[in-house]
Amino acid sequence: MKKKALKVLKTTGLVAGGFFGVTFTVYYFNLDMKMTAAMQPLLNYVYDRVERDQHL
Repeated sequence: MKKKALKVLKTTGLVAGGFFGVTFTVYYFNLDMKMTAAMQPLLNYVYDRVERDQHL
């Protein structure tokens, strides 16, 4: 029983550490804003094609 609990804690710790490492890397290198800037032309293309009701 004790070995199983230790294995679960170890696995949980590794998953949490990996998640922290990935999110810290995204934060440190500002990758979320870089990805958004790269996607902006595609988003503008989609946004400009949306039908709009221009009546005021």
